[in-house]
Amino acid sequence: MSLTVPQALLEQAQQGTIKEEDFLACIQTSLPYAWSVVAGTAEKLNANGGVVEVNEDVPQTDEEWGQLFRLMASDSMRAAVERKFGVRLAFQNCCKVGAFAPGATSEYEEFTSMRAQVLNQKPELLNC
Repeated sequence: MSLTVPQALLEQAQQGTIKEEDFLACIQTSLPYAWSVVAGTAEKLNANGGVVEVNEDVPQTDEEWGQLFRLMASDSMRAAVERKFGVRLAFQNCCKVGAFAPGATSEYEEFTSMRAQVLNQKPELLNC
């Protein structure tokens, strides 16, 4: 299961709409490692005033890997987190998270390119 959904949030969803801040709180509580990676990367980007910030920290446990996979693989979770931090996120090689300023189109395209994926391959990450 991707998220541990509180009863109040489930009831909101059953009634038709949920509040984004409640969804974000659910993500942050359910996936604390993934949240910290994305939040830290976005905060560094915003603090530096740059256009791209990349986190290459390798998760230390299977639980951390799983959290990062679940957050980055879910369109709805990733989009909500992007809106929260005002960035565009990209994911490469199962642990490399990129945060991009909204106008960083060429940098985003390079990070998500086939070429970048091939160049980023590392034997130690073969079965991550």
